[in-house]
Amino acid sequence: MKLKAISAAVLLMITAGTNLIMAENKVSEQSVTLTIDKAVEYAMENSRSLKSADIDLEMKKRASSNSWNVFLPSMSLTGTMNRSTEYSPSTAALTGITDFPDEESRWAVVGGFSFGWTFTPAYIGKIMQSHANYELQKITWEQTKRDTEINIKKIFYGLLLQNQSLNIQKTSLENARKRAEQAEANYKNGIIPELALLQAQVTYENQKPEVEQAQRSYRQSLDMLAFLIGLPVGTDIILEGSIEPEYVDVNYDELISMYGYSALDMQSLQENMHLTDLGLKTLTLATYFPALSINYSWQPAYMGKAFSFMDDLGKDDMWYDSGSLSLTVAWNLTNILPWSTNQQQAKDLKQVKKQLALNRELLSENQKVQVRKAVDTLVESKAQIENMSRNITLAQRAYDATLKAYRSGTTELLDLRDAESSLNQAKLGLANQKYNYISALLDLENTLNTTLTRKGE
Repeated sequence: MKLKAISAAVLLMITAGTNLIMAENKVSEQSVTLTIDKAVEYAMENSRSLKSADIDLEMKKRASSNSWNVFLPSMSLTGTMNRSTEYSPSTAALTGITDFPDEESRWAVVGGFSFGWTFTPAYIGKIMQSHANYELQKITWEQTKRDTEINIKKIFYGLLLQNQSLNIQKTSLENARKRAEQAEANYKNGIIPELALLQAQVTYENQKPEVEQAQRSYRQSLDMLAFLIGLPVGTDIILEGSIEPEYVDVNYDELISMYGYSALDMQSLQENMHLTDLGLKTLTLATYFPALSINYSWQPAYMGKAFSFMDDLGKDDMWYDSGSLSLTVAWNLTNILPWSTNQQQAKDLKQVKKQLALNRELLSENQKVQVRKAVDTLVESKAQIENMSRNITLAQRAYDATLKAYRSGTTELLDLRDAESSLNQAKLGLANQKYNYISALLDLENTLNTTLTRKGE
């Protein structure tokens, strides 16, 4: 019988098959021994999603650190050389030049400097929004990091489960080979008929391709793990660890009371609500408070011959100086009208705030469902593990007794195969339940954003 140990973590790795095929040209022969902590460490160093989150976090941090730049003034310095292509009486009256005797007389030199600074209370709101965006991005980064860690741990334990299934199949194949050899010897000695020999040989030959396929599948899964954590595809990975859960006492009411609001999803939603409040306050400040502007400009102009202005710097009659200083208080009264863009945006933000409040209630209820489900799974899996441990002892005794009877010729090969299958199923069932316990505990810790075991300390 072909033993199947399919876990959700192993199935997740199949979805990245296309990327694995593209990376097959980078096969490496190096060997790496991985513990679960080492696998997580590799993933943290090489995760593309985490690197992308790092970039987003850096951009938000820079925007927050420099959000005060809204108070920077606007300054510009200009210089212009202008060539006149026509002559008018006004030009003659202004310059005293009645004609343009040469090319230099057609040029004029004008400089300019301007300074402007505007202040509105809405700038303060924008600065606070930049800080809040950075805090939100830190939560998003932490979510990405935690999701990466949880996924790698699940995949690692899934591979341990797959390897245990493979070892069970190898043991069954070796037992079948020994029985085939014994049957051949017994047939030659006239102890058993040819039919019994053929049955033993067919059983052995049928199991060989199944074990080979399981070996290929396990090797492909290891390649996928290497790809996901950033090792070269083809790396000879040796897994070091076992599927042995650390049991914890969990109580639904206590968990919700202690960690209900520490979940990253809940923190992210709370920060989004804070951002919405800040957006509404900023819009209110921009609508009901005026803006103060200070503007200064200075424009010197040289009225002599263009290419001689350096020689005439001290001649006041050759220079024309203009400039201005203004203080302005501006208030856009249109924004106060109920139909204005600002007022409509304010209404939209209020509706968004209501939606976020509803989402918070929905998230809170869904969290309770997930926590209760995880607690029930942990309790049930622990009980199943205890029962299956006892079943393995019974199944082992039954198999040993059947094997002894088969060797003595008092039972059929089919009975021995059934006893062996029952033993293997009991071992694999125990491993599956242990994986289920570990997976449920990881999900529970992820949901509550906490660590419930000493291994995570």
